[in-house]
Amino acid sequence: QIHLVESGGGLVQAGGSLSVSCAVSERTFGEYAWGWFRQAPGKGREFVASITYGGETARYVESVKGRFTVSRDNADNTVHLQMTDLKPEDTAFYYCAVGRAAATPFDVDYDYWGQGTQVTVSS
Repeated sequence: QIHLVESGGGLVQAGGSLSVSCAVSERTFGEYAWGWFRQAPGKGREFVASITYGGETARYVESVKGRFTVSRDNADNTVHLQMTDLKPEDTAFYYCAVGRAAATPFDVDYDYWGQGTQVTVSS
């Protein structure tokens, strides 16, 4: 099976920046889309950002537009989420995922998931 590993989580002050990354180990299934989702305490899993394999399309949830940037490096089978101007409401466990669909905002369209990394934004 495909193995995804997130890294780069941590604690940051509000207004600060942080990047999280996700790498695919072992084999992949060829071209795929990347998705980032997050889950905060007391909330369900929320779509954050996604990007197509070729980078033609990137999508963001409204609350992070202008602050977060998703990018990918297909040669290294990695995806990155650059987060700036972080807010306490961004605090969540962040998950990366890959799927065959075209970077949709729906978690059901993703086939493989990482175990997540914690991002905590203090006031």
